Amino acid sequence: MRVAVVGLGWAGRSIWLPRLREHPRFAVAAAVDPDPAARATAAAAHPDLELLADVAELGPTRFDLAVVAVPNHRHADIAERLLTAGIPVFLEKPVCLSSAEADRLAAAERAGDVTLLAGSAARYRADVSRLYEVATELGAIRHVDLAWIRARGIPDAGGWFTRREQSGGGALVDLGWHLLDTLTPLLGSVEFHQVVGTTSDDFVSDGAWAASWRHGEQAASPGGGGGDVEDTARGFLVTENGTSVSLRASWASHEARDLTAINVEGAAGTASLRCTFGFGPNRQDRSVLSLTRAGQTTAVPLPDEPIGTEYRRQLDELPAMLADPASRGRAIAEVRPTIAAIERLYDSARSHRPTPQLVRAGS
Repeated sequence: MRVAVVGLGWAGRSIWLPRLREHPRFAVAAAVDPDPAARATAAAAHPDLELLADVAELGPTRFDLAVVAVPNHRHADIAERLLTAGIPVFLEKPVCLSSAEADRLAAAERAGDVTLLAGSAARYRADVSRLYEVATELGAIRHVDLAWIRARGIPDAGGWFTRREQSGGGALVDLGWHLLDTLTPLLGSVEFHQVVGTTSDDFVSDGAWAASWRHGEQAASPGGGGGDVEDTARGFLVTENGTSVSLRASWASHEARDLTAINVEGAAGTASLRCTFGFGPNRQDRSVLSLTRAGQTTAVPLPDEPIGTEYRRQLDELPAMLADPASRGRAIAEVRPTIAAIERLYDSARSHRPTPQLVRAGS
């Protein structure tokens, strides 16, 4: 498949470009980025690539797929243009920043008569896949705990990640999207009847809590530090059939190590996964999955796999997904509950934000 990589920031450059280039099912023929410096860096590393400044220079007869990894606020716009032009799109998370953007993408997918696929890396982890298998033994699912808590991991401090107008939000949009995306195989494409949440920003303006594995990129970011997004979001959600979900997404905390935890409580038992999503180096030693029934806890064997294997595994599935007519419209159908939950959680957090206390003169 002839592929164009759109966006040469950290994700495009470090995650997708190298994995696509080494994959036998794909031939990366072009990369697109409006930044001349980004194109020059790519040209030095990949002299055989065609480097373009705008997706308008791509054509549906030349490319079978565009892998889009641009800043969040450009996801819907870029994907909409490509889909309308008849180029299938694989879009990094977050697929969209609002329900209105989801509507636009659905319309573009129909207009271009091509398929939109969504990045869902967490679902392709071996430990998460095993959790899904164990969850089938739990009976009716009553509650799910979702948490991704970094010790120090604020990305791109002072850059677009921490500017709401460009990112759409902080830890909730970044880490929370991955967590909510893991729910679909567990609960199906559910609607949430109730959503309540809160956010905080205790760490986002302190450079000491920045993501260590992205210091090189952060040093080049304008503004130096700070931002107007949350570093932590907490929420409680209830589906229409009464299943509850608790959520915590934190870019920074007082923990010693980064932890991702998913606990699934069912009528017949509880499954608990403790691991670390993503690429951060301050990780749990290994993934641990356990099953508890009637007071007895047993360990569930898990395979060891290198960090980032889930991205290669998703690429393995892309050709078949693109060839399957049932894939058309599926990404947006699965995304709608996720973005609706994020919108409602932010609405709830804003409604509960405390009013600053007036300071008395002379105090």
